[in-house]
Amino acid sequence: MRKRTTYVGIDSAKKHNDVAMLLPDKQEPLAFRATNDKRGTNRLIRRLKKEAPGEVVACYEAGPCGYELQRKLEAAGIRCLVVAPSLVPVKPGDRIKTNRRDAKKLARYLRSGELTEVHPPTEEEEAVRDLCRCREAARDDQTRARHRMSKLLLRKGVHYPGRAWTKKHGVWLRGLKFEEAALQVVFEDYLRQLEHLEERLKGLEEQLDQVSKTEPYMEPVAWLRCFRGIDTVTAMTIVAELHDFRRFVSPTDLMSYLGLVPSEDSTGDRQKRGAITKAGNKHVRRVLVEASWTYTRRPSVGVGLRMRRKDQPGWVIAIADRAQDRLYRRYWKLVTHGKEHNKAVIAVARELIGFVWAALYKGQAMATGCRPAEEASG
Repeated sequence: MRKRTTYVGIDSAKKHNDVAMLLPDKQEPLAFRATNDKRGTNRLIRRLKKEAPGEVVACYEAGPCGYELQRKLEAAGIRCLVVAPSLVPVKPGDRIKTNRRDAKKLARYLRSGELTEVHPPTEEEEAVRDLCRCREAARDDQTRARHRMSKLLLRKGVHYPGRAWTKKHGVWLRGLKFEEAALQVVFEDYLRQLEHLEERLKGLEEQLDQVSKTEPYMEPVAWLRCFRGIDTVTAMTIVAELHDFRRFVSPTDLMSYLGLVPSEDSTGDRQKRGAITKAGNKHVRRVLVEASWTYTRRPSVGVGLRMRRKDQPGWVIAIADRAQDRLYRRYWKLVTHGKEHNKAVIAVARELIGFVWAALYKGQAMATGCRPAEEASG
């Protein structure tokens, strides 16, 4: 007997969920609306179980509403996929877009198998990921606050002779006084904001450091800290954002996921490649590019890196050393052949994630007692 499956497309919004239920052997989905709250979700689950024969498979696009709907449907025994919105097919001639039409479109594409599923994190993984992003937001706030202060001083012709944002610079800032009362109020407010953000950032980094010493983050973070340019914050960002690393079966899959591969527009005999796609996780891509700048300098093992490598397995140190040698040569080869420094660093970041994949993949394989399917040589 042929298996009967009902496909459900959901366009999730803040207040309502527009639902399209595509029953077996039907061409037109049945559309209705449910409120996006606990009561509305429970009513939606009861209706799907009552009216949908056989197996039920639902989907909705990843977005600001998160994964709560997916978790509730899964807990009720309804399989739910969270799909990548940027990879949903779009008809060029379709100029009408509504929530109901989007739900119907998702139901049809779900049945035809043309949707790309994303990997939802668990609640624990999502909490750690939010902690990493909170620290990143605090760092952005600190940068903006520093810009406000520096531009204020620049307009008033006040210059610090040394390097900015050091301890000495902080002492110098606290000693400044202005004759105008209103200007002094503005300066003191900017200064208090800087001090508050510094304490906030320090507290978040301490929390990240504590989490990095617990399972399941302790080992992968320690492995990644063996790489030049990667310390606790960068390692935690990579591990928390990627969470289930096993879904990337090769380094090229991970490079593509992070948007570090070149875009391409080729047809026939014409081949045209452009800038990187930037179509993936921007948080990991940013920290990788920052770490890649350290590979523009000659390979070496400083005091900090030597301390991070203490008591770590030899195989991960060997991978990190190969990364240093290869990425340094790669960068300078590109630069001497006329490539811009920024483009050369992006190429280094693309290869760096290959070494990161090799370390994490081999480490997980050894932890589970399995032989790695392949090892990246860089």
